[in-house]
Amino acid sequence: RRCGAMDWQVLTRELSLYLESQVRVGLFGSGVGLSLVLGFGVAYACYYLSSIAKKPQLVASNERFCRFLEEYCPVVTETYYPTIWCWEGRVQTLLRPFITSRPQVQYRNELIRTADGGQISLDWFDNNDSLYYLDASTRPTVLLLPGLTGTSKESYILHMIHQSETLGYRCVVFNNRGIAGEELLTPRTYCAANTEDLEAVIHHIHNLYPSAPFMAAGVSMGGMLLLNYLGKTGRDTPLMAAAIFSAGWNVFESVESLEKPLNWLLFNYYLTTCLQSSISRHREMLEKLFDMDLVMKARTVREFDKQFTSVMFGYRSIDDYYEDASPCRKLKSVGIPVLCLNSVDDVFSPGHAIPVETAKQNANVALVLTSCGGHIGFLEGIWPRKCTYMDRVFKQFVQAVFEHGNKIFSM
Repeated sequence: RRCGAMDWQVLTRELSLYLESQVRVGLFGSGVGLSLVLGFGVAYACYYLSSIAKKPQLVASNERFCRFLEEYCPVVTETYYPTIWCWEGRVQTLLRPFITSRPQVQYRNELIRTADGGQISLDWFDNNDSLYYLDASTRPTVLLLPGLTGTSKESYILHMIHQSETLGYRCVVFNNRGIAGEELLTPRTYCAANTEDLEAVIHHIHNLYPSAPFMAAGVSMGGMLLLNYLGKTGRDTPLMAAAIFSAGWNVFESVESLEKPLNWLLFNYYLTTCLQSSISRHREMLEKLFDMDLVMKARTVREFDKQFTSVMFGYRSIDDYYEDASPCRKLKSVGIPVLCLNSVDDVFSPGHAIPVETAKQNANVALVLTSCGGHIGFLEGIWPRKCTYMDRVFKQFVQAVFEHGNKIFSM
């Protein structure tokens, strides 16, 4: 028995060595390994081209608006090729802030006072070196609205300004109260539903440059705020048009998606801590109205909004706030041309919550829906540092509005 056991061990060891040598020779000597790699590559490429790389869905009931986009903003009709190694929505969302470059932008800061005694920080990129628009009084101006806790320093804002700079346009970034380093003069911050500060900013800019073509672009919560403003004002706005990127259309659906275990781990908890951090610096001012210890214990965005945001703006319940903050309710009332880019795999704004049918009922609205892209992701290219699909949509649409907008304003 001992001999048999020893023989079996020897035989097993020798067989393992033989198989190992054959694998080494077979894979790298006979080309089997290269064939496997090539086969996997071909299979992955076929899957990518058939299931990942697709033309976006363009939703617009106005044929003139569609033709305008096809001619002057053709990127919305072209196949979007997400970065081949990180096309999944969550991965795109997580990687964009780290992968994309941060163009250098020199701002001029302006603090403006509000009717309630507060102040708003505006960061101007005047583009005084513009070769196309030498006269500052008529230089096209783009108002940029960052996301929930974003400021003028966000990479996607810097890229928008870089794109605008090459076209000769001026930009101004609307920083929500208290998050860009300025002090809170009153115990009030901001939310997606209340448009008073945005209205004040828009009229301030328009009064400074009444002869300058003027439009706006909002990202994430900035897009929600801009849509709620447009739904409130209709045609009664100095803005010519607007671009919206990765807006959360239905807040109930957005928070439910973010509360799923993986999404909570990857996004919700971090976003909640960012919200808490944005107000902790103003704790002495805010403690006059809020139980800040309770606010700082929130572990989800919903809990934060329940204890802080909805209370600050006088809503009876968080549901009342979320209903008022959801742009899908106001889309029918938008009175100027608006282009909205969303990815259907965005966990912040689930594809099933995008108001496709409502958009079809308003001739001023065009939705561009990609199958991939995540939340403010839209990465493309092998190493997507410089330009994303979102950046290209922004650049082409802004240029189309400022240089050919007369073809859609009569619709």
